[in-house]
Amino acid sequence: MNPPDTAREAFFIEALGDMAELIARIEACAPEMEASQRQLLQACNQLAQQATYLEGRTAVVTQGIKAVASKYIGHRVHEASRAAAEAQVRAMEAAAQTLFRTEIGPALECMARPLQLLLDELRRRCGTLWERWLIHATTAVVASCLTWLLAGLVYGH
Repeated sequence: MNPPDTAREAFFIEALGDMAELIARIEACAPEMEASQRQLLQACNQLAQQATYLEGRTAVVTQGIKAVASKYIGHRVHEASRAAAEAQVRAMEAAAQTLFRTEIGPALECMARPLQLLLDELRRRCGTLWERWLIHATTAVVASCLTWLLAGLVYGH
């Protein structure tokens, strides 16, 4: 090859040499870049597999949480309803006791006083066995009637 005649030719030849060296370097990087690309694709595939596995595990854990949560909620609802029912029963018992003490008890005492006086009078007058049994039968009938009357008042409303 002939030596360059001008600086321009020298520059052009030097630029061609630099370009050839750059192309050689790029071509040398190509196998490494292809290997990096393969490794990157392999890493992406592994990541996708791990994501699929994680998605499956998450679904299993979610189902387990749902089952435990529903059991816990059911248990708590059962406890709350049982406590509410017990509180309601206690309130109803207290109301019934108050009702009996304030209204039914005094009324029964007023009704029982004349009957007790009548019974005492009958005992004083009747001394025979037959009359005593009659008094007991009368007492039983009156007590039964009062019980039915009381039950009608309490449960009839």
